[in-house]
Amino acid sequence: MTIKVYVPLDSGAVALGADDVATAIAAKAAKSGADIKIVRNGSFGMYWLEPMVEVETPRGRVAYGPVSTDDIDALFDADFLTGGDHKLYLGRTSDIPFLKSQSRLTFQRCGIIDPLSLDDYRAHDGLSGLENALKMSASDIVKAVTDSGLRGRGGAGFPTGIKWNTVREADGDQKYIVCNADEGDSGTFADRMIMEGEPFVLIEGMIIAGLATGATKGYVYTRSEYPDAIRIMTEAIKVARSAGVLGTNILGSGKTFDMEVRMGAGAYVCGEETSLLNSMEGKRGVVRAKPPLPALKGFLGRPTVVNNVISLCSVPVILEKGPEYYRDFGMGRSRGTIPIQIAGNVKHGGLYEIGFGMTLGEIVEQIGGGTASGRPVKAVQVGGPLGAYFPRELFDTPFDYEEFTKRDGLIGHAGVVVFDDTVDMMKQARFAMEFCAIESCGKCTPCRIGSIRGTEVVDKLERGEDPELQIDLLRDLCETMKFGSLCALGGFTPYPVMSAITHFPDDFKPRALDIAAE
Repeated sequence: MTIKVYVPLDSGAVALGADDVATAIAAKAAKSGADIKIVRNGSFGMYWLEPMVEVETPRGRVAYGPVSTDDIDALFDADFLTGGDHKLYLGRTSDIPFLKSQSRLTFQRCGIIDPLSLDDYRAHDGLSGLENALKMSASDIVKAVTDSGLRGRGGAGFPTGIKWNTVREADGDQKYIVCNADEGDSGTFADRMIMEGEPFVLIEGMIIAGLATGATKGYVYTRSEYPDAIRIMTEAIKVARSAGVLGTNILGSGKTFDMEVRMGAGAYVCGEETSLLNSMEGKRGVVRAKPPLPALKGFLGRPTVVNNVISLCSVPVILEKGPEYYRDFGMGRSRGTIPIQIAGNVKHGGLYEIGFGMTLGEIVEQIGGGTASGRPVKAVQVGGPLGAYFPRELFDTPFDYEEFTKRDGLIGHAGVVVFDDTVDMMKQARFAMEFCAIESCGKCTPCRIGSIRGTEVVDKLERGEDPELQIDLLRDLCETMKFGSLCALGGFTPYPVMSAITHFPDDFKPRALDIAAE
C-alpha cells in the first residue's frame, strides 16, 4: 500500500529546507524500496517546527519536526512511515496544542490538502459555499455577508457587505473584483500562506463576490516578492477553469466569472487600494484622491470591489454554513475569526486563527511562548510598520478593532511583532519615519516632506540637541501627517512614533554617542 508523506511547499518551510528534505525522503524511499507518495502541502503555520513532515497512518496523520536532511536516515530506521517513535515525533498533527486550540474557518484546509488538487479541495467541503451562492440572488448573497459581520481584513476593517452592495447597485457595463494580495506589512504572511496552501478558497471567494455584485472579471494583485504564490495561484486558476469552476458556465449555472494574477513591483504604497488600481492600469502607483470611491469608479473607471485576500477567503465558509455561524465567533463589532501572524523575537512564531477577543498578552505570552531570546518582552508592534507599539501595561487589550482604536493602536493585517528589552525605541521611531520617506509615493506634502523632517528631528534628538524642542517638533509633525496625508501611509506613520514616545519616554532621553564607533 502506498504511504502518503506530506512535506510543505510553503515558502517559509522551503526557506528552512523543505525542498531538500522532500528530495532526501524520496531518494531514501527509492533506495529502501518503500512505496510512498510525497504530497507537497501548505503549511499549518507552525514555523518553529518547519520543515514539518507528516505521514498518513491508520490512526491519522502524525508529524515530525523540524526535520533536516541529516535526520532522514534516522527517521527511516525508526520506521516513521508507520508513525514510529523518534526524537522529532510530535504525535498526531491535529493534537499539537498550538493547532488544536485554534478556530480555523478561513484556514480550515491549509496544510491538510494538496493545494493544486481540486478533488482534494472538494473532498474537504470546498465549493460548498459557491454551490449555495449559485442558488441565491445577488442581494441575498450580499445580505448573508453583511449579516455575518465580516469586515475588511486588510487593515481598514470596513464592512465587506456594504462595499459589495455599493458595487452591486452601481451602474456599469463591466464590474471588477480586485483582490489586494500586496502583503507588505512587516510580520505578515497570511495572504502568502493561503495563496500557496489553499488557493481554491480565494478563487471561490472571488467568484462569490462576482455573483453578488455583477462582476464577471477578477484580478489577484500581488507582489513580485511572492514568486511561489504567483506560480501556485496561476496554476490553480488554470485547474479551476478547465474544471468549469471559472469561465462562461460556472458549475453548469450559465453564469460567468474569470480571473487572472497581476504582479506588482513591490511598492509598499500599492497596498493602498487606489495606488494598486493605478499600478494595475500601468500607471505610476500613486494615491488617488477620493471621491470618487473605487466602488463607483475603480479599475479602468468601472465599479470595482477591492478586498484583501483574507476578506475574500472568509466568504466561502459564510455561504457554506450561514452568516449566524460565522458571526458567533468574535466580540463587539469584530465578528468572525482573525488569522493572527506572530513574528519577531518570539519562541513560537506562526499563524494562529481565532475569534476576536483574545488579549494581546495571551497572544504573546501563551500562544507565542514569550521571546525566543528568553529575555522579557518590552514592546509589541501590531499592524505592520505603521502600527503602534504596545508596552506590557497594555497587554490586557482585547484583539478587537474598536478596543485597539481606544488605545491609539490598530490591528491592520493582524501582524504581531515582538521585541525584547534590548530594543531601542528611539531607533524604532526613526525607522518608522525613514520607512515612510522611502515608501512615500510623493503625491502629498505631509507624507513626502513630513517623514524626511521627522527622520532629521529624531537624529537631532539622539544627538541631544535641545531635546524638549525636538519632542515638541516631532509631536507637531505627527499631528500634521496624521490629519493631512492623503492615505494611511503618511496618516498612520505617527502611530509607531507617538506610541514609542508615550510608552517608552526613557528611550528618548539624550544619550552619549559612541564617537569611536562612528
